[in-house]
Amino acid sequence: MTDLVLALDFGGTKIAAALVDPFGSVVRSARVPTPSSNPWDAVASVISSVVQDSAVAGVGIASAGPVDAVAGTVSPINVPSWRAFPLRESVASLFPGVPVELAGDGVCMALGEHWRGAGQGSTFMVGLVVSTGVGGGLVLDGRPFGGRTGNAGHIGHIVVEPDGLPCTCGGRGCVETVASGPRMVAWARRAGWRAPDDADAALLAAAALAGEEIPQEAFERAGRAVGVAIAGAAAVCDLELAVIGGGVAQAGELLFEPVRRALKTHAGLSYLGGLEVRAAELGGEAGLVGAAALVRQTV
Repeated sequence: MTDLVLALDFGGTKIAAALVDPFGSVVRSARVPTPSSNPWDAVASVISSVVQDSAVAGVGIASAGPVDAVAGTVSPINVPSWRAFPLRESVASLFPGVPVELAGDGVCMALGEHWRGAGQGSTFMVGLVVSTGVGGGLVLDGRPFGGRTGNAGHIGHIVVEPDGLPCTCGGRGCVETVASGPRMVAWARRAGWRAPDDADAALLAAAALAGEEIPQEAFERAGRAVGVAIAGAAAVCDLELAVIGGGVAQAGELLFEPVRRALKTHAGLSYLGGLEVRAAELGGEAGLVGAAALVRQTV
């Protein structure tokens, strides 16, 4: 029997696939941009380019959400042409007779870091991706926890500013409205930061490191929001660790220092005394490794 698992990571900007061995190492991978409409052909193509003539023991799918892990459908916010799209069934049709598992990309990021990255050795953790959006997933008692529908762990949509800005989720004042890269840049502009039209979070970070006050405050606000959200999630789920990755997290201590300060202020319960924050280690492979781990638990 083959020892390779096919992992698929479907997102609003890219579709990635990989063959992953039993040790969580990526053997072969490929990625393509996500088409603006009807992306199934691109999914099938990138899968074919990775699998080639290999047999696989199973398929794990990480998808942007919301997902319905029970029905096997996905409705990614940034892919309007897919609403309740039967992704698990569609992929399974390409691989009859092998298990196919589906989870949200935040859950898979957390599971990947737990298996092979910064979360190794932990039992109760949350993984966060702070980037164009803010996603997350939970590993509880050493296993991925998706909740009733598969969407548990959406830490980016914990409300940190009840009277804050509208969020793409339909709510208001979510972490994502403060800490996502585009929202950070937009806030800095409103506060008077003068930057090129194509300025992004990386340029904002460079300006902050150069000592510019407004970009520094943007990272202070973002880190505080992320830290408050982690404190709330940790209190509810009795967490020991938060692993943070994504493009905004590449700014390092610009983000992590205010996160830790927020935890000192807000994570006051005695059982949260050992709560730790670490930088993610797997980068863009975390979701793929986590998707493969979904299958490793069943084969």
